[in-house]
Amino acid sequence: MLATVLITTSSIAFASNELYIYQAPNGEQVVTDRKLNIKGYSLVFYSGSSSETVTVLKAPPVKNPGNMTRFEREIRNASKLFGIETGLIKAVIKIESNFNPQAVSHKGAKGLMQLMPATAGQYNVRNLFDPEQNIYAGTKHLRYLMAKFNNNTKLALAAYNAGETPVLRYGGIPPYPETKAYVSKVMKQWQTY
Repeated sequence: MLATVLITTSSIAFASNELYIYQAPNGEQVVTDRKLNIKGYSLVFYSGSSSETVTVLKAPPVKNPGNMTRFEREIRNASKLFGIETGLIKAVIKIESNFNPQAVSHKGAKGLMQLMPATAGQYNVRNLFDPEQNIYAGTKHLRYLMAKFNNNTKLALAAYNAGETPVLRYGGIPPYPETKAYVSKVMKQWQTY
């Protein structure tokens, strides 16, 4: 039996052997248990698993992705909520995604603060491309890392980039060129904010 639902939300619960979500340019979505060819719609999610919460992995196009002022409210709110300076949040976002909420890294990190799906799951993020969810989870994760590394910003940033394990293993910033450059770039960017 074909199950098809027109939705406009970004996350639903759906029990099926296969699940397909198609999205129109205006953001409307069709959820079905079969592969379809719907004119104007593109496939944005597929799952062969059953009985799971599904997160849509693509958002409608964003005009002017590098504009940080679009996210001022979310950054200020996350800053107040988690006690991380707005300048540091902005610096992380700038280096991670250049304020592009649809950014996807070659390793699979997504959104403004480039959260990996596993990390996002720890903070109950349903849509990695939603700026508010991404900024709140990224800032909460940064707060967690700051606490773990005794408020040492450089170590927290290194862990944000490379993971906690390498920072603990090396007792400092790991000797990874990417991580060293990342920490340096974020610290410099932070000064400009």
